Amino acid sequence: MSNKNTLFYRKNTAISIDFSAEQISSDGSLILLEKLEREHKVINYFSKFLPDTRNPRFITYTREAQLKQRVFMIMLGYEDVNDVTHLQHDPLFKDVLQGDLASQPTISRFENSHDKHSIFALCSAWVDKYVSSLSGRKQVIIDIDATDDSTYGKQQLSMFNGYYGKFMYNELFFHDGETGQIILPVLRPGNSHSNKWYVSILKRIIIKIRKVYPDLKIVIRTDSGFSCAPFYKLVDHYHLLFATGVSSNEVLKRKVSRARKAVKHLYLNQGEKHQHFMSFSYQAKSWHKEQRCYSKIESTGLGMNVRHIISNLDQKDAREIYFGFYVKRGETSENRIKEVKNMCFSDRLSNHGFWANFIRLLTSSLAYEMFLLLKQKIKKTTNEKAKKWQISSIRTYLLKVGATIKITKRRIYYQLSKAFVFKDLFREIITQ
Repeated sequence: MSNKNTLFYRKNTAISIDFSAEQISSDGSLILLEKLEREHKVINYFSKFLPDTRNPRFITYTREAQLKQRVFMIMLGYEDVNDVTHLQHDPLFKDVLQGDLASQPTISRFENSHDKHSIFALCSAWVDKYVSSLSGRKQVIIDIDATDDSTYGKQQLSMFNGYYGKFMYNELFFHDGETGQIILPVLRPGNSHSNKWYVSILKRIIIKIRKVYPDLKIVIRTDSGFSCAPFYKLVDHYHLLFATGVSSNEVLKRKVSRARKAVKHLYLNQGEKHQHFMSFSYQAKSWHKEQRCYSKIESTGLGMNVRHIISNLDQKDAREIYFGFYVKRGETSENRIKEVKNMCFSDRLSNHGFWANFIRLLTSSLAYEMFLLLKQKIKKTTNEKAKKWQISSIRTYLLKVGATIKITKRRIYYQLSKAFVFKDLFREIITQ
């Protein structure tokens, strides 16, 4: 046992350990992320709207460098600002960021340096960026949905929400229902109703789109939490198509009572699960005019399932509107929110200040947009399984790879692990 590095023996073979290997990073894909940013300049674009009132003589990290560091960290799974402590000696991060990483206090000051005016400017720039991507499109579907973000500290405007039964923030997302792009992410106080602010924000988005593309067909898709009188006035004023859920009430229950009894009778007497669709005119007291309501009455075996949708889509029956259009928001909106929230960590809003947490939401959404660009590159490859990956799978299988860096006078070599399972996919993507 003269060798103190020996851990144990495997038969007659000594198993030893030391720390003599070259500096190895687990984030060998950083160079891929850097190439992606150089091609699309997404981070560069938004960094131009970040105010900087610091004295230029004492600036070490530009706003772009700070934003890039934070976005790249999120993409590689480092959800907290504190994680920079574990990365300060990472050779790949230091090369991509062209110097030492900004410390946790520096990043925290960056997040807390914004007020509502700079946030509004960023939100406006976000929508402008989306509108600039619509060239050649004949139609755009805008999915609107909200999600709860639990809070456990003393964050500003963290409030109790009776519907969710907890203290929280309320995040609002406008998504493109065809491409998955985030049209705009919005942070709201915890006690906000689902439809708080959304009509006025949607109006601004529509105005920006129509200003550049006046003939573009716009379709709005929401769940029942967003059905309200101002929304129906808005879609009429701007001649929009829409399909939105609507909560059941006594009037709607009476409208479908006969069909409900018939469907229930079929199941109880004949054991037959059945779906029945019907449509009728309906107007709530606060609405300015009648709307067309489509109802699905279904026996599931576990009880009755009755859903109502208000829509003005032309030449479509109730079944086609429900299954052919409305339920697709589960994939195009709800699953995309899961990716932003759970895989890009938009639920880590633990700053004290509300606007600092708004910046965190925007940063997580920016990481999501970068992943969306990466997904587009994956779709151009020959790997069919990879085309179905969500963000968490992309991070695990593609981005987390061991690598070393070798720097000479004229070249910088990124040397990735020979055992990398998806090296062919990586090569296909990075050479596009």
